[in-house]
Amino acid sequence: MTRALLALGAALLLAGAGPAPAKPGKVADPVCTNDSKWTDPAAPFRIFGNTWYVGTCGLSAILVTSKAGHVLIDAPMDENVPLIEANIQRAGFKLKDVKYILFSHAHYDHVGGVARLARDSGATVVGRGADAEAVERGKGGRDDPQFYSAGSFAPHSPVQRLDDGLVLLGPLAFTPVPTTGHTPGSTSWTWQSCEKKRCVQIVYADSLTAISDDDYKFGDDGGHPGYLAAFRASIARLERLDCDLLITPHPAASAMWERFGPSATRGPIDPTACHNLAVRAGKALDERLAREAAPARP
Repeated sequence: MTRALLALGAALLLAGAGPAPAKPGKVADPVCTNDSKWTDPAAPFRIFGNTWYVGTCGLSAILVTSKAGHVLIDAPMDENVPLIEANIQRAGFKLKDVKYILFSHAHYDHVGGVARLARDSGATVVGRGADAEAVERGKGGRDDPQFYSAGSFAPHSPVQRLDDGLVLLGPLAFTPVPTTGHTPGSTSWTWQSCEKKRCVQIVYADSLTAISDDDYKFGDDGGHPGYLAAFRASIARLERLDCDLLITPHPAASAMWERFGPSATRGPIDPTACHNLAVRAGKALDERLAREAAPARP
């Protein structure tokens, strides 16, 4: 990391990226950790520029704002929707100004609140491939490695398909990055946020963990043609991204609470973060394939 980026990270940390300390007589905001539960409440905070965190301690929901309207990425779990809506308003924005809802992948812990948030805000839901179909059904298809174990969720229809590869709203531009692996239509997102004259490329990198039902094998190309190759291509794609600031649907996957909030120990900017995440994902996939290939124990 360059000295300039180190200085920027330190400045952001000292400036208090994340919730400010409570004033005397005010109840302190919750402190999130990597061990927080999916429903543990979190206070909203500015990640960088016009990008805000409005999710819970254990599941991310990201709001990107503009005068033309706002974009929400992920609406995790129906029971978390009241907190997400309250956090949007607490951050100083109106729910009705959310014009688009994007999502990472169609499991209930990331899209379980899409139907309710779309209804409450009037936003258009945008998705890709098999996961767009899953949101419309309320359940992933048989091509989802976790088809049997992943729970269902409230369906939402229609889901607008990605046509030209970008989601545009006024000055906002979101590039979808296909990251097939965790699910067939898994999608990461990247966009630019600025503070004064400083702009950074933010990457919301979807899960790249090789988790599945007991009878699913990622190495079974006969049963799942092309899936393993697509998974490896996703990891390579993430590794090549321009990536100044990494966020993930599960905050712990990108050590978010070590970089944001009152317990932060380092700054949020790290241009090596996507590379490092891709390396870990590739190693974990190789380990999974080795377990699949190992002889069954008697």
